[in-house]
Amino acid sequence: MKMRKLISLILAVLTLCFVFAGCTKAPAKPEEPTETATEPQNTAALEDGTYFADFITDSNMFHVNDTYGGKGVLTVKDGKMTIHITLASTSIQKLFIGTAEDAQKEGAALIDHTVDTVNYDDGTTDEANGFDVTVPYLDDDFDCALIGKKGKWYDHKVSVANPVKAAEDGEYTMDVTLTGGSGKASVTSPAKIVVKNNNYYAEVEWSSSHYEYMTIGEAQYDPINTEGNSTFLIPITPDADMEISALTTAMSEPHLIDYVLHFDGSTLKAK
Repeated sequence: MKMRKLISLILAVLTLCFVFAGCTKAPAKPEEPTETATEPQNTAALEDGTYFADFITDSNMFHVNDTYGGKGVLTVKDGKMTIHITLASTSIQKLFIGTAEDAQKEGAALIDHTVDTVNYDDGTTDEANGFDVTVPYLDDDFDCALIGKKGKWYDHKVSVANPVKAAEDGEYTMDVTLTGGSGKASVTSPAKIVVKNNNYYAEVEWSSSHYEYMTIGEAQYDPINTEGNSTFLIPITPDADMEISALTTAMSEPHLIDYVLHFDGSTLKAK
């Protein structure tokens, strides 16, 4: 009998110990809040001014006119960025920074088009729609919806990257490289650059006096000199591989040879 009471007493004490331990146990540490996705930030703070920048889209039906090498004119003022782009045609009527769904809501800030004149290398001109696009940040995709002449909105992703400070009108120099052909020909670097109304022109001086003309697309350019090495004044796009051809008479018969010129925009210096 005494043994039973002793066992019961021991069990009661153990039970109280377990209960007490459970009541005084530290509460579980709450989970750390997970980070929420934030909008990408402007990763390249730009000072106020005018730049050339790449305007990149997710569609070959929505892109900058080929004449401009995929670039637009980026304006930075008071920390806000806007890029003017000229498209390939007059088909797209309005843009919206956001989704197609939000573009159709009352009060949506739609971007109307301008009518831009495009000067082609063959000397012809045409009209295409342009837009002043608000740029929330650089180097990352953002939503840009568009509506065409058929009245239907479409979703797209675009980004703006690689801004290069635009030069004021005047004379400059810029490094240039030439590839292609037999590898024997070269051009003088740095080349003389003329900037006028945000357009760049380069004096390309060859290492030979036997070049009769150059072509870019359908446009032909004749030498601007009569003595010394053949020199041409041509329109250029900095930081782009420019496919050109040049007719040389240095061989037994004239040959039109394909080359690639590349002007390094980061080397632009006032002359």
